[in-house]
Amino acid sequence: MDVTPSLEKLSRYIENSDYAGYDPYDALNSPVLSALSFRQKHLRIGWMQVMRRLPLNIRPLLMIKKGHNPKGLGLFLWGYSKLSKIHGYDIYRPQVRRLLDLLDTCRSDCTGHGWGYNFDWQSLAFWVPKYTPTIVNSSFIGHALLDTWKITGEQRALDMAVPIKDFILNNLKRTKDKKSFCFSYTPVDQLVVHNANLLGASLLIRLYDETGDNSLREVALQSLDWSMNRQNQNGSWPFGDTNFQQWIDSFHTGFNLQAIRYFLAVGEAEEHHKAYEKGVRYYAENFFLDDGTPKYYNDKTYPVDIHSPAQAIAFFSGEGERYSDLTDRVLRWMLENLYDDRGFFYFRKGRFMTNRIPYMRWSQAWGFHALTEYCMHNHCYPVNIVGNQ
Repeated sequence: MDVTPSLEKLSRYIENSDYAGYDPYDALNSPVLSALSFRQKHLRIGWMQVMRRLPLNIRPLLMIKKGHNPKGLGLFLWGYSKLSKIHGYDIYRPQVRRLLDLLDTCRSDCTGHGWGYNFDWQSLAFWVPKYTPTIVNSSFIGHALLDTWKITGEQRALDMAVPIKDFILNNLKRTKDKKSFCFSYTPVDQLVVHNANLLGASLLIRLYDETGDNSLREVALQSLDWSMNRQNQNGSWPFGDTNFQQWIDSFHTGFNLQAIRYFLAVGEAEEHHKAYEKGVRYYAENFFLDDGTPKYYNDKTYPVDIHSPAQAIAFFSGEGERYSDLTDRVLRWMLENLYDDRGFFYFRKGRFMTNRIPYMRWSQAWGFHALTEYCMHNHCYPVNIVGNQ
C-alpha cells in the first residue's frame, strides 16, 4: 500500500506541533481537577476516566497545557530513524537531534537513565507522580535510541541508551520464583505485568548484544523465563497476575511478541521459539476481523483503540511475507477509520461513535511508528517526505 500522502501530512502535523500535545490520561495536569480529587484514589481515577472517555476536548478550559510526553518523543525518534534508513540521515538530522534534546531534558530522577509520563496518574493499585520512570517507557525509548545509533551513528543516542540498564537493574523491584523473576512496572509498585517485564528484558538483551556485558544476558533470560512460563496453552498471556488483570488484549499481546522477537533476533532463547510462534498465531487468529478491523480484546471488538492497529502493523510488518495480507488489511482499516485527512489520527472508534481528539503520544506517535515501520519493511519509499533543513 502507498502510505506516502498520509505519512507526509502526519509528519507535517507533528513537526508543526513540535511533538507536543494532549494525552488521554493527562487529567491531573489540570489544577482544577487535581484540587477536586482531594488526594483521593477513586476521585483521581474518576477524573482520569471522565477525561479519557469524553469525546470533546475541554482541556483548555481546565487549564491543561500541551506537553512533551517522553514515550511519544521516543516513538517519534524511532520513526525518524527508520525514515533515515530509507532516505539517508542528512534529511532527518534536525528532527533526530531535536528529539534527543527533548528526551534529555525530560529524563527522570533515578539511577542511570529512565523516563516516565509528563502527568500524575493513579491506578487501582498505586499512585504515580509525574516523571516517575516506568520500565515500559524506558524500554520503548531505549529501543528507539539503539536503532537511532545503529542507523544514524549518533553517539549521543547510544550514550543515552546504555544507562537505562542501571535504572532497570537497580530501581525496579522483582517478584521471584526459584529460577526466574518479574520486574515491577515502576519503582513504587510490585505488580506482575507481562508486557512490562518482557519489554525490559528485551532491552537488556539488546544492550548485552551491544556491550558484551554478560550480567545483562543472565538477568534478561531470567526475566524472559518468568513470562514465558506463564504463557497460556493457547499462546496468549493475561495482562498481569492479579485477579483484576486477567484480560487478554491486542496491543499488549503485540508488545509481548515484539519483545520475544528481540531475543530470537540476537540468537538467544531459541528454546522459546515454538512458544513464540504459537503466540504469533494466536495474535493473528484472534484479534482481527476479515475486513482488517482490529479487536481490542480477544473476545470483544469495541472500542477499537489506535494502539491496536498501530501495534499490529508495526509487529506484522516485521514478520515478512507470511502476514503481509493481514498487515495490509489492518493498515487499510486504520487509514479509512482512524485517519483524518488534515494529517492526524483519532483516539478510538466505538460501535456508534468515534473519539476524534488528536492525542499526540497515544495516537500520532503510534500512527507514525506504524507507518514508518511499514515503509521500512515493505519497500514503500515516500520520496516527498523531507525534513526541515
